[in-house]
Amino acid sequence: MAQNLDRSFTHNDSETVTLPRGQIVHQRHAQQSEVLARRFYQVRPGVWTLVGNGLSNQTFVEGPEGIIAIDTGESTEEMREAISELRQHTDRPIVAVLYTHFHYVGGTEAVYEDANSRSMPIYGHEKVAYNRNRATSEISTTYVRGLIEQFAIFLPDSGPDGNVNVGLGHFYRNPDHAPFTSVFIPPNETFGSRAALVVAGLPIEVTEAPSDADDSVTYWFPTLGVAVHNLVWPVLFNIFAIRGEEYRDPRVLLTGLDHLLALKPEHLVATHGPPMSGADEIQQRVVKYRDSIQFLWDQSVRHINKGVLGADLGDVISLPAQTQDDFITSEGYGVAEHHVRQIRSGLFGWFDGNEAELFPLPSNERARRMITGFGGQDEVRAQTKQALADDDLRWATELATWLVRSEEGDSDDRKLLASCLRTIAQRTSAANIRSWCLTRALSLEEKINTTSLYQNNFNRIQVILSPPESSVNMLRVLLVPDLANGIDFHIAFKFTDQPITGLHVRNSVACPTGGANADATVECSIETWADVLAGDTKLAAAVADGSVVITGDAQQVLATLAVFEVEGFQ
Repeated sequence: MAQNLDRSFTHNDSETVTLPRGQIVHQRHAQQSEVLARRFYQVRPGVWTLVGNGLSNQTFVEGPEGIIAIDTGESTEEMREAISELRQHTDRPIVAVLYTHFHYVGGTEAVYEDANSRSMPIYGHEKVAYNRNRATSEISTTYVRGLIEQFAIFLPDSGPDGNVNVGLGHFYRNPDHAPFTSVFIPPNETFGSRAALVVAGLPIEVTEAPSDADDSVTYWFPTLGVAVHNLVWPVLFNIFAIRGEEYRDPRVLLTGLDHLLALKPEHLVATHGPPMSGADEIQQRVVKYRDSIQFLWDQSVRHINKGVLGADLGDVISLPAQTQDDFITSEGYGVAEHHVRQIRSGLFGWFDGNEAELFPLPSNERARRMITGFGGQDEVRAQTKQALADDDLRWATELATWLVRSEEGDSDDRKLLASCLRTIAQRTSAANIRSWCLTRALSLEEKINTTSLYQNNFNRIQVILSPPESSVNMLRVLLVPDLANGIDFHIAFKFTDQPITGLHVRNSVACPTGGANADATVECSIETWADVLAGDTKLAAAVADGSVVITGDAQQVLATLAVFEVEGFQ
């Protein structure tokens, strides 16, 4: 077994512990819960941040004219709790909201409630609204599935598979905050790469600092010596998100980190994890953090230039031992083995020169042939069990995937693969890996039902609240080409009190239009349209009862819309 891969997961049980609620977990992963302990920090007079309330922090900065709230969490309930903590320290009004990036902006309604006013400046990068919409539109099925797998949403609270923490927080959403009322309120004051603001009487320098989102910014409060940022995490930065994300270029992150260091702050307040104070400590720890990221980039490029294949990069690159001395440089979220592969993929795409990957067999056919070559199902099962017994987890997992991917695979094979994944989960320090492996294991064992995570579903409320073209345009990625063959038909959509929009189905694609000169028009309320997309109402029934009115060839409209994978159109 290659020694450089040991940090992705241990090869014995010596570092695995059982917690009071029965979770079996790597001890370093368990220790991360202490880093993320719920606490309302006073960073300095007039600056507070709440850690451990959810996946992200909520931060408050006092200015001459009132309080600035920075990030509002995943839900109204989460932000209400943060404001409740604030009110134990000050009764001064919240007069403005700042977003560091688009991820944690779902609780702004709670700020309006506290202020008893909806007239308030909300500041954010000009791409915040776009990115928020992107994550909830065409790619939403995969995006949501990835969130559920990575953030332990389907895992139990206790027992061997119980959630411990998710690396950046104790949980994606605090269960105490259910039912999680999340309403995105877009910024009404936007900026680009740089801005100089005065908010609540405080000067703020804004600098674009992409990290896990290209709309991330650093807010520098020069009169307070405070920088609020999304750059230094309570774990090594996640160049690769196992849930799947756009490439996070380390070179861009390094620029943001160098800028942060150049500010010479006395206090750092992050989007995740505890604050950091003291210029010397900040300099020492953040330099080590940024250098660990440069190390991954430099060594990846060094070995890529030598022709090392993507799958082999993790074997020849490992972080220096000193990175384990501080939680901010430890592999408590993702693993370096994955990060270096992502750097290669981000630079050059999926093909790394491996001849076998140029025209690979479909996975089920490859599995069938490998099983045949190894002597059949029984032989591969026997070798899988032996590899698992020998702590050869990488090989055991690969063998087990052949069994599951092949047409002959059965429930025992799925359980065998689940055993491999569960063992990895119990031995990795990385929260993402543990959560993903356990979620997949429980699914293989049919202890949880993940079928819905692979289906394209419209959220009724999201459809109603979004611009009309958003849900119409999303149909593009639900078109079944074989059904659309030969169709050339342009449909306009007119929802009550909304701008007209359209789709032209032609050449086995659905092309977004403004709806002008369409062959037919569909008219209804946005609520009715949302019911149809969500599957609560059939389009044909809505036409029959008059809640949907079609001008033009109604049968052709119904036939055209039937080419989309939408239950309400069938």
